[in-house]
Amino acid sequence: LNPYTDKDDPLDKQSIFDIWAKTVDGRLINIEMQLFNRYDMEKRTLYYWSKRYSSQLQTGGKYTELKKCITINILNYSVLPNEHTHSVFHLREDGSGAKLTDDIEIHFLELPKLNTTAVPGEEGLVNWLLFLKGNDNSNWEVLRMNEPALRKAMETLEFLSQDSEARRKYEDRQKFLHDEASQRDGAQREGFAKGMEEGMKEGMKEAKLEIARKLLQMGLDLPAIQTATGLTEDELKSMN
Repeated sequence: LNPYTDKDDPLDKQSIFDIWAKTVDGRLINIEMQLFNRYDMEKRTLYYWSKRYSSQLQTGGKYTELKKCITINILNYSVLPNEHTHSVFHLREDGSGAKLTDDIEIHFLELPKLNTTAVPGEEGLVNWLLFLKGNDNSNWEVLRMNEPALRKAMETLEFLSQDSEARRKYEDRQKFLHDEASQRDGAQREGFAKGMEEGMKEGMKEAKLEIARKLLQMGLDLPAIQTATGLTEDELKSMN
């Protein structure tokens, strides 16, 4: 449903790529690929699923006209607290496992959880994930043989890699993504360092307050305690 996904500007939503599709029987599919963790993925997934599902119903439409919506998240990072590369979610009753409706189906494909020993095989999903992960193209010939549809994707990728303009766009995107990753890492480091500094200051203040309490118990007056600890008058008065 959105065939034109080319992005000339490397600043234009580079780390997220969406495909909206409809099957011949009317089911709606949203495929989202993410290189970096944008956080709150679970809630974002439900939000976008609900928007897609509800947008089907026109004014005066019937609920029976609503078609199944499937969301497929292909992530270059881990988000779920399990070891499964492929996790699938439906809406079921807690006790019996009975499905309330088949209209919601959510897939999480987490590339980092793909077993390092995974090899091309008869199962199509593993073949595609190995291709998407892109760390090792030495097994491409085997992948071509096992997965005819994957052959077309590889040939397209190889064709684009020979096109100078496509290559330029790819290199621009790679530079942008590397810069974005570096900025994110730098921000995290800065936040950690700032947190450490604030934590040390808070800890020193607590230590001074503890010393002040003991000096107060020993009978020293507040001016003398203030001189000894460096605490302000208001800080000394705030002691419990």
